[in-house]
Amino acid sequence: MKGQEWYQAKDIAEDYDTKRFSRGGRLIDEREKQAVLDAVSPVEDKRILEIACGTGRFTTMLADRSGEIIGLDISNAMLQQGRQKVRNNGVGDSIEFLRGDAARLPFPDNHFDAVFAIRFFHLAETPASFLREMSRVSRDQVFFDTFNRYSTRTVYNWLLPMGSRLYSESEVDRLLRGADLTLIDEAHDFVLPYGFYRQIPDEIASSFRDADTTVGETSIGDLFASVSYWNATVQ
Repeated sequence: MKGQEWYQAKDIAEDYDTKRFSRGGRLIDEREKQAVLDAVSPVEDKRILEIACGTGRFTTMLADRSGEIIGLDISNAMLQQGRQKVRNNGVGDSIEFLRGDAARLPFPDNHFDAVFAIRFFHLAETPASFLREMSRVSRDQVFFDTFNRYSTRTVYNWLLPMGSRLYSESEVDRLLRGADLTLIDEAHDFVLPYGFYRQIPDEIASSFRDADTTVGETSIGDLFASVSYWNATVQ
């Protein structure tokens, strides 16, 4: 995975949420959490795996809803932040954090009701193998996001420390078929790129987000959206 050493640095983990989800980045956090909830709800009585769980933003949210949640990540530093977060939220009994490799998931076939990964596939060097593993350990649902090839992100992607793998819809379709997954729903969002929102104050970002959402509801918005959410079921 690209950036593996960078994500395992303690100082990166400690500042990760603050740098990405404060200011206008709060709107990104809210949208991603809503996307996960829309996909996997109802959470009650489900066994759910999050791959690349990072600092536990989503695992903590889902544990609040009485699910049995496992978060897996390659970075001990990120997992430490996640464990602290669930302790602070009083939901530690519902979550297990594990260090592991997404290419070799340490679980039997059909072990989870749902498996998801957010902010992961843009760093994946072998996305097909990762998606096959996600499909293998899920008995029902696989949910993930991608950054899109035909979007404003292409303008500045080369400036990012690790860059991003960008996907076309046809590439995602091939990945799904290769993992024996059937697409049941998709959503596209953020015509304005994430980096833009992180640079502006929250009160200003909200106005841009309203305009962004309006454009995003059109065919042009779908075509040039920065991020897509893919909800699939195991065949």
